[in-house]
Amino acid sequence: MIDPKPATPSAQAPGGKTSGKKRRFGGTEAQIRSALKFYKVMAYLTGTMLLLLCAELVARYGFGQYLFAGGTNAVTGQPFGFGFADAEPPGVLNGMNVSVTVLIVHGWMYVVYLISNFRLWSLMRWPFLKLVLLALGGVVPFLSFIVEKKFHAEVEAELAANPQAPQRY
Repeated sequence: MIDPKPATPSAQAPGGKTSGKKRRFGGTEAQIRSALKFYKVMAYLTGTMLLLLCAELVARYGFGQYLFAGGTNAVTGQPFGFGFADAEPPGVLNGMNVSVTVLIVHGWMYVVYLISNFRLWSLMRWPFLKLVLLALGGVVPFLSFIVEKKFHAEVEAELAANPQAPQRY
């Protein structure tokens, strides 16, 4: 005859989920930590580029200035080193427009940032709303730094709470 085992109250968590169940990850701990490191680097780089982009937009639309490197001053004909110059009419001839470079670099960096978001999100098997929040970090100034800190701590806590869960191989 089989002895019935009493139900333990700690086995049931609020909402009917069992707290004793192992957390299911989409990869090993090494894969998750690698994705977390890649995400962290991209969050800081993208956040920094976004702040540069915001400063560039303030200079362009607030003061009518572009950031240039090299070229010739359109008014004096003297060589132009590095700095701000008038946007309309052009203050620098044949110079490199650093403002446009910041726009392009941030755009491509954001694409790589989204790839890092998707990689971490899929390995952690989070709900879709977290992916949206991660993606917003690259378009809202300062949010990438805040979101990175929050999700980094969350990943570390989940890995620590479930040490056997990510071992697949």
